[in-house]
Amino acid sequence: MKKFFGMWDSFVNAIQPAGEWIAIFPIRLLMAYEFGKAGFGKYGVDGVPKWFRNTQDDFLFPFSVIPPEISWFMVTWTEVIGGICLFFGLFTRFWAFSLIILTIVAISGVHWPDDWNSLAELWKGYTVTNKGFGNYRIPLLFIAMLIPLVFAGGGKFSLDHVLRGRLGGRFR
Repeated sequence: MKKFFGMWDSFVNAIQPAGEWIAIFPIRLLMAYEFGKAGFGKYGVDGVPKWFRNTQDDFLFPFSVIPPEISWFMVTWTEVIGGICLFFGLFTRFWAFSLIILTIVAISGVHWPDDWNSLAELWKGYTVTNKGFGNYRIPLLFIAMLIPLVFAGGGKFSLDHVLRGRLGGRFR
């Protein structure tokens, strides 16, 4: 058993440096794709869609009082620019935090069930498709993936790491 743990420690020590380069990278790429795709999808829409206007009142304050045209603009460009910056690992913490806020507002306005009377009913909304109970599963998973980016940053395979090296560690 002691030999097994020794081999395991050797394995972990061998892969540890690689983890600093690639552990966060797939999360960054996936979130960049998802938010970029959503943002570019909104960018091509002419005007504010009716469904967005109808959900505006369900957004959390202060987002519920912002005119829909401004909200649509902010959501679109936060997703587009945030997605691009996550892809390159540029200002990763800022964009991950911003996208968490955006996702929380989206859950409140679009994905949260209109009415629920028990935790069992609320749990029915933890799904991908809305069958009358909401569909907050994917946005919740996005938040779970963005949290490590807020706390760990973009990792060593990022422009954040390059800038930190060039600015003598003053860039975080």
